[in-house]
Amino acid sequence: MNKQIRNKFAGEWINRMIELTNPAKVVLIDGSEEQKKKITAEAVEAGELITLNQNLMPGCYLRRSNPNDVARVEERTFICTDEQKEAGPTNNWAYAPEMYDKMHILFKDSMKGKTMYIIPYLMGPYDSEFSKVGFELTDSRYVVLSMLIMARCGQRVLDELGSSNEFVKGLHSVGTMNAEERYICHFPKDRTIYSFNSEYGGNVLQGKKCFSLRIASSVARQEKWLAEHMLILAIKKPSGEKVYVAAAFPSACGKTNLAMLIPPQKYIDEGYEVTTLGDDIAWLRIGNDGRLYAINPEYGFFGVAPGTNAKSNFNALESTRKNTIFTNVALNKDDNTVWWEGLTKIPPQNAIDWKGKEWTDKENVKGAHPNSRFTAPIENCPSLDEDYNSPKGVPISAIIFGGRRAKVMPLVMQSFNWNHGVFLGSSMGSETTAATTGKVGVTRRDPMAMLPFIGYNISDYFNHWLTMGALLGEKAPLIFNVNWFRTDDEGNFIWPGFGENFRVLKWIIGRCDCSENENVKKTEIGLLPKEIDFDGIDVPDDVREELFNVDKEIWLSEFNEIREFYDKLDYIPLGLKNELEFLKLRLENM
Repeated sequence: MNKQIRNKFAGEWINRMIELTNPAKVVLIDGSEEQKKKITAEAVEAGELITLNQNLMPGCYLRRSNPNDVARVEERTFICTDEQKEAGPTNNWAYAPEMYDKMHILFKDSMKGKTMYIIPYLMGPYDSEFSKVGFELTDSRYVVLSMLIMARCGQRVLDELGSSNEFVKGLHSVGTMNAEERYICHFPKDRTIYSFNSEYGGNVLQGKKCFSLRIASSVARQEKWLAEHMLILAIKKPSGEKVYVAAAFPSACGKTNLAMLIPPQKYIDEGYEVTTLGDDIAWLRIGNDGRLYAINPEYGFFGVAPGTNAKSNFNALESTRKNTIFTNVALNKDDNTVWWEGLTKIPPQNAIDWKGKEWTDKENVKGAHPNSRFTAPIENCPSLDEDYNSPKGVPISAIIFGGRRAKVMPLVMQSFNWNHGVFLGSSMGSETTAATTGKVGVTRRDPMAMLPFIGYNISDYFNHWLTMGALLGEKAPLIFNVNWFRTDDEGNFIWPGFGENFRVLKWIIGRCDCSENENVKKTEIGLLPKEIDFDGIDVPDDVREELFNVDKEIWLSEFNEIREFYDKLDYIPLGLKNELEFLKLRLENM
């Protein structure tokens, strides 16, 4: 192996892992199309992939996972450190030496009779100070083929690494698929990831949440940058100038839709355009000019299929037209293509469901799993920004936080300053629905949409955000909060959403370039627009007023809930304590 891996640090670690797992064969992923085709053919022959209609969907395949392995398993995901306080109260903690011992017992001879694939991969563009190298050792062809979509892989990554000892070590084995012994373990101090007994993307595509957020957030704290669960988009103005925005949303809040938004025709006619740099993860560093720059460390999309259609997200659907792996969707037998709930109103007449069974009871059985996925190359995206691959990243003018709130948050507001913006992000959340919990309106706090992904103590994470603001000073991006989900008293959404969200983005970029300096009013909770452009949409005056209504009693209740959430943490940085008290004083004087 040392002949293939010239880096002595990587070679020594890989040899130890080979000795531990005892594979019959070892293959180094070189990133070539020839090797990819060979592994794909082997996966098809083994029944691990189903070839789809190559005329309609060239390079596309269907994958069905074990029914006990269809989503991230937060209860089996651990941050492994020497002391529990390093992981904090919101992570599952394990004592690192004990977890290493446990995992090494599980991994012992786990690849016997199998092939170990060594995947050198790069998170971020080549030749960029942002980017980080990782290795994933796996016995899964599905993981190999998915990682080839989601990250830059192969020989060029080894060239970029050179003789450095800075890389993330990752070991994965499908194991026996015993859900009771499923482990997704992160060792931030050693920059190591172990995943066992799973083959679901979020658990085993280690470049994704494991590296890009949990490990990277810990590294970012040490190196004074940010690794965030954020989309990155660009808004091109009629003048040709671009404004770059990063935004964080909890699940089911329209994150991918916003990343690939198509503005209403009237704005397109005026010369506006929205382009996509990333739909899920952003790494943000302070540049030489003192501004905050962002890259998308990924190279593909790992998107939720159900609900994606030509109306809800045209660009996402187009991104899946070629060289895509679909997981746990239905197979349309008539034309050998895929289908999922929400793709079309009428399901295919002859289909096989995600479990591989004839789909006959369409009233009571879903064709696709609710968390079924597509893994698609980023270069397929019609709205892809020309600078998505820029080594220096793009300058961020605005950061947006958002959640699903029926009555609390207005359609859009700007924070008073950076610390107030961090306060808004730290307390953000979404209200649950009857479909998910049986209780309506229960607020699930998800700070910065990062709750499951912070690789260290959440209190230290909040403090790091405040520190970044101090480092940025006057060059810090403006921070906003949006809420597409205000409802009337009957629970109906009062904002049309989707492409119409551009109207809100237009005000946000206007605040960034000072063109909306007069169109703002100060309230107890933040800076709100006096008006936004409602031209061309049917939003009655009373609804317009409700979209921006600030109810004192509702906000006093919100204050109490935020305080209760803060009380569960180890400590709250002074900057956030002050913001909470400032909110209380403003509300009491309202």
